[in-house]
Amino acid sequence: MAERLEVFLVTPERELWSGEATMVIARGTEGEVGIQRGHAPMLLRLAVGVLRIQHDGQEERAVVDGGFLHVTSGEDVTRIDVLADGGTLEADIDSAAAERARDDARDRLEANADDEGARAALARAEARLAVRA
Repeated sequence: MAERLEVFLVTPERELWSGEATMVIARGTEGEVGIQRGHAPMLLRLAVGVLRIQHDGQEERAVVDGGFLHVTSGEDVTRIDVLADGGTLEADIDSAAAERARDDARDRLEANADDEGARAALARAEARLAVRA
């Protein structure tokens, strides 16, 4: 069984978080998954939602805007690479900006219920507000 769980959370712009963890909980397109050391290798398509990284008796939370989560496991380390399309750590979320984005997306959807861009923007804004709640 692997002794360490290493986590790397990155977006195209930057690395958001990296370090050792005890567990990662992610929201995939098919539901939530929890990953601990020794987990079987896998590739998961991420949904817009909260990613939770448990470490040192604490929990780091971030919002990811889709992407992929990849797990590899060796004899002494399990590695999780989160390749997010976009994302924000909980501490960096601007609640007022997220509320404005949510309201704007709702207005766009009222004007055009088929606006997929507005639907995606609404999901991202609501995820950011949910993590701050």
